[in-house]
Amino acid sequence: MIKIKYFIKFINKTYLTINKLIKNNLNKLNINYLSKITKSNKFILSTLVLTILFLSYLSIPNIHNKNEISKELNYQLQKKFNLNFNLSKNIKYKFFPRPHFIFKNSSILKNQSIVSQIEELKIFISLSNLFSLKNFEVQNLIIKKSNFNLNNQTYNFFIELLDGNFQNSEITIKNSNVFFKNKNNEVLFINKILNMKYFHDNKNLQNKIISNNEIFNLPYSIELKKDDIKKKIFFKLNLDYFKFNINNELDLNSEVKKGLVNFTSNKNKFKATYSMDKNIFIFNLFDNLENSNFLYEGEINFNPFYSKLTATIKKINLFYLFDSNGLIHQFLKSEILNNKNLNLNLNFYAGKSSNFRDFKNIFFNSKIQEGFIDIDNTKFSWKDSVDFLLQDSLIYVKDGELILDAKLDLTIKNTDTIYKFLLTPKNLRTELKKIKANFVYNFDQKIINLDNIIIDDNSDKKVNEILKNFIFKRNKLQNRVYLKSVINKALAFYPG
Repeated sequence: MIKIKYFIKFINKTYLTINKLIKNNLNKLNINYLSKITKSNKFILSTLVLTILFLSYLSIPNIHNKNEISKELNYQLQKKFNLNFNLSKNIKYKFFPRPHFIFKNSSILKNQSIVSQIEELKIFISLSNLFSLKNFEVQNLIIKKSNFNLNNQTYNFFIELLDGNFQNSEITIKNSNVFFKNKNNEVLFINKILNMKYFHDNKNLQNKIISNNEIFNLPYSIELKKDDIKKKIFFKLNLDYFKFNINNELDLNSEVKKGLVNFTSNKNKFKATYSMDKNIFIFNLFDNLENSNFLYEGEINFNPFYSKLTATIKKINLFYLFDSNGLIHQFLKSEILNNKNLNLNLNFYAGKSSNFRDFKNIFFNSKIQEGFIDIDNTKFSWKDSVDFLLQDSLIYVKDGELILDAKLDLTIKNTDTIYKFLLTPKNLRTELKKIKANFVYNFDQKIINLDNIIIDDNSDKKVNEILKNFIFKRNKLQNRVYLKSVINKALAFYPG
C-alpha cells in the first residue's frame, strides 16, 4: 500500500512539473500567437498527460513482488482452469499489446507428476484493476513449445481441461508435442500440436477446442465441445489428406462411457458404437446393421497396454496389404510398431478378394508382441482347390525395404482344376497332395525367393532352382502368364 501511495504522489508531481514548464515557456511567446495556439496546446497537454498516466498505470505490476505475483497467478490458474502450474522464477512483465507476464521453463503438475514442460508461458491479465495484486484477473494463456507426457493415468488431460471456466478466457497451445507413453514410460507415438485453442462458445453455451495437429507427418484437425447440461462431448476429426471425417458423440451420464461415431470416407459412410471405462475401450464398426458388408470389433486395454481387433468383411482389396506405396506398407516401414511393450492382435476374415477373384475364405492373422511382427496362421483358399497356410513368419525392415520371411504350406484338394488353370500338358499332370516351402518376399521390389521346396515329402534340386525367384510385374495378366510358364517348367522336371 505504501508503494501505491508513493506511485500516485510521483504521478501528481510529474503532472505539476510538466504543467509549470509549459506555462513558463508560453509566457515568453507573443500574446497574439499564444492565443492562437492555446486551444491546441491544451489538447496536446491533455493527451500527453493522459498517455503518461495510462502508461504509468500499465506499469504498476512492476512494483509488486515477483514471488507474490507467481503465487497469486498460480492460485487463480488452479481455481479457474484446475491447472497446477510450477511457475519459474524467470518472470517478465509487458503491457503491449495487453498486460501479461512471461514465464520461461515452467511446468504443469498432476498427481505429483509433471504432465508438461513449457518453454514459454504467457499469462494475460485484465486491465480493470492493476493497483491490487489480489484483484489481478487472469484472462488468457498462451503455451509455446511445450512437451506433454501422457500415460494411462493422464491420457484424458486435454478433455478434463474442458471443465475449466472459459468465460471471457482462452487457452492457446502452439508448436508443442504430446508424447503418449506406456506404463514403463516408453514413448508409443508422438502427436504434434501446431495450434490448439480452448474457448467458450457463447452462442451454444459450451466450452470448445479447435486444434490443428500432425501425427506420423500426417496433418489433421479436431474440434471438440462439451455440453454440461446434456453431459455429452461432441468431437469432429478431419483428415483432409485421406478425405476422411469423423463425427463423435460421447455420453457421460454413466460410469461406463458410451459413444456413437459417424465416419465419412470419400462418398462412403459407416458407423461405430463404443464403450469405455478407466482401463478398457471396446468398439464395433459397421456400414449398416442389416446385411452389413463389414463388421470390425476391437478391444484396447490400457493397463497393461493390449489391443485386439477382429473383422468380418465380404470383400477385401488385397492391394491395401501389398501396395508398396500404401499406408500400411509405409506404416510398417516406419518401425513404430517395433516396441517391446506394444501388444496388438489384428485378425480379419474376408469371403472374397475384390481384385483376385479366385482367392476366397481369407483369414488374416497378425500379432505384434515384444517388438516382433508376424502373420502366423494366416490362411486362404484358391478356387476350393488349394488351401494356403503361413507359419513361422516375421515382418521386418532391411536396408530400408519391407521384408516378409515365412514358411508356406499348400494342401491340394483338386489337381485337375490347377492343371486346367496352368494349361499344363497332360503328360506332366501328376497327383499332388502337399507342398511346403520357405520364402522371403520383398514388398518394395516385388520379388519372392523360394527355398527348401518339398513336394509330397520329396525335394528336387532342379525344381528348387527353377522356382527359386519370382519377380512380379505391375500388370496382372503378365503375372498370370509368367506364373504359368515357370510352374509348368518346374513340373517338367518333377520326378513324381
